[in-house]
Amino acid sequence: MNGIHDGGAPSLPKSASLSIDFIIVGGGIAGLACAVALRRVGHRVLVLEREESFDSAHKSPGGTRMPPNMTKIFYHWGMGDEVKRIAAVSERVFLHRFDSGNMLGAHRWDKEMLNEAGGEFMFLHHGSLHRMLYETALELGARIRTRAEVVSVDVEGRSVTLTTGEVIQGDVIVGADGAKGLCRETVVGPNDPSKPTGLMMFNAVIPGQKMHSVPELATILRQDLVTQFVWFGDHHCALCFRIGHDDDCAFYFYAPDDGSSSSDVWDDIVPPEVLLQHVRGAEPRLQKLASLASSSRMQVTERTDLDDWVHDDGPLLLVGEAAHPFPPGAIQAGGMSVEDASVLAKLFSHLRSHDQIESFLYAFQDLRQARCSKNRVQDMANIYFMTLPEGEQTELRDATMREKHDRGLNVLDTDEDDGNSAQWDEIREIFGYDAEDEADNWWVQWGLLRERAKAANSGVEFAMDIQIHQCDGN
Repeated sequence: MNGIHDGGAPSLPKSASLSIDFIIVGGGIAGLACAVALRRVGHRVLVLEREESFDSAHKSPGGTRMPPNMTKIFYHWGMGDEVKRIAAVSERVFLHRFDSGNMLGAHRWDKEMLNEAGGEFMFLHHGSLHRMLYETALELGARIRTRAEVVSVDVEGRSVTLTTGEVIQGDVIVGADGAKGLCRETVVGPNDPSKPTGLMMFNAVIPGQKMHSVPELATILRQDLVTQFVWFGDHHCALCFRIGHDDDCAFYFYAPDDGSSSSDVWDDIVPPEVLLQHVRGAEPRLQKLASLASSSRMQVTERTDLDDWVHDDGPLLLVGEAAHPFPPGAIQAGGMSVEDASVLAKLFSHLRSHDQIESFLYAFQDLRQARCSKNRVQDMANIYFMTLPEGEQTELRDATMREKHDRGLNVLDTDEDDGNSAQWDEIREIFGYDAEDEADNWWVQWGLLRERAKAANSGVEFAMDIQIHQCDGN
């Protein structure tokens, strides 16, 4: 087995000296992760979700890949046992040609890298992740309301208004309602267009029972290690990976955007016949997977990075997809949302007075913007890399992988001969990032200085407020 399977001991949260009221608009992954994190440090939390129930509140019908930097946070939060109960630990990747199915290479995740990162690669149903965060938030004392659609935000008044006319007051409003949500529009304004990338994605869950009934697909499930299968081809890419422990598999499929769908949310449900049109000429396993997949289809778009995640006129903060929309299927989309929650809560664990709120919100923006932008660009580059058209670049990619595979090497490992050392070092940096450490560093370097300066100006003695983050095994 790879990596750290006990996840180390959970970190003990520091409760804020001053508890305040957070209104979180949106009950998706980002919103619920913020609810969990903020409740852990003692703040009062109200989540407002517009859907009628949490069974219908999360639209994504497929699976989720959780990278080590994301699972590490769940270990820190004491949720490691629950995550391992509902998720499969990924240990290996097989890469194939889209047309022939010929093996390009294999990669087994490096134990040293995972130990450094303090987490693991895990795959699970998106709905299972959503449900886990929902139940944990409730257990920690968060208030969560469904059928609570926010129609206006009064930033200066620190309040939101629901469709019923009810006005809800708080100290901080957290916009976690997505790239097309009201909170992002309130911060950015109406001129926030998305740009098509020329790709669309199909997203499905294929029941394990159906896959076991097809001999060619049953072998995907009968591996000695939990394995992600990837296929590259001319403008196409497919991924299939087991989610959880019941043999259900997620199926991601990227194809050229043919104009048949303009949706950039998961509301375009299509029958297997539609997906089958895009796998003509693909190897037999892909055609059989497509025949079993009733999928959602989404146009892959990009949005420009925002300059501001904090509203100029008051404490409205964007998090998750509202702040940094990722392409569908991106491995770091959920990771960045959970990191947002971790950093936000860590900063606000130091809250002593209301006049710190503004500086903490801007500290969050400063800590998160560059990292989220870098990961978004990297994830989009990975999708482009996997969907390259046939040509010299594709031939070089495939030949490099085959050569490594023939030498018995992991295809993603550093090789001094192929010039990928810097790229793999960057991957280690991405997975090894510790969100709580980043927030602690800001507090020690800047937050304490500001508080000492304020205390000196007012003639009040300032007590040091430092908590060293320590987590055994990380």
